[in-house]
Amino acid sequence: MTSILKVDELQDSSGNLIIKEVANAITIGASGDTIAVGTGATNNLGITVADQWRLSASLTGVTSQYITANLEQIDSSGQGTLGSAMTESSGVFTFPSTGIYLVSYTFLCSGTVTPSSNWDGFVNPEIHVTTNNSAYASVSIGYAGLFDMGGNTGGNGTMTQTLIDVTDTSNVKVKFYVNSLVATTTIRGETDQTATGMTFIRLGDT
Repeated sequence: MTSILKVDELQDSSGNLIIKEVANAITIGASGDTIAVGTGATNNLGITVADQWRLSASLTGVTSQYITANLEQIDSSGQGTLGSAMTESSGVFTFPSTGIYLVSYTFLCSGTVTPSSNWDGFVNPEIHVTTNNSAYASVSIGYAGLFDMGGNTGGNGTMTQTLIDVTDTSNVKVKFYVNSLVATTTIRGETDQTATGMTFIRLGDT
């Protein structure tokens, strides 16, 4: 025998809202409540983590290296994040929970090109991932050209992004790499706006 319970609103024993429906709009919980999904359950509640970090001071004389310092979570007026934050140590980013994450790396660079045989310089931003908290490999790469303008400083920007399957927050981590052909390269960083930045959005369960 099938039973059906028809109500417009559910409350707990103290009269606090659990769930209600008005004009096809469903409200779950009240202001200040935490909505949790049980372990092993599928989360279909939408995006639960959206975080962004940036390089807060420019790096000069960059050739090939990881970004390991001057990284901060965005905090300018009008900016915001959602859910638990990423954590960072010496350029290594740890995810707050398991799941499938969209990771984006936006990049602004400049450099003085002194071409030989009429070549131009380039800078590659790369996202590197480890699945064992040890060995890192590039999984996404961008391209920014520093084109010769008669010995003047040229600049460019680009973005690269990838999906990361975070099955274990202790082992799956990311770092951000710069590969430059020109030794005069500057990677632009700002403390009050995002020039070079990293965005992390949890899309759903792994």
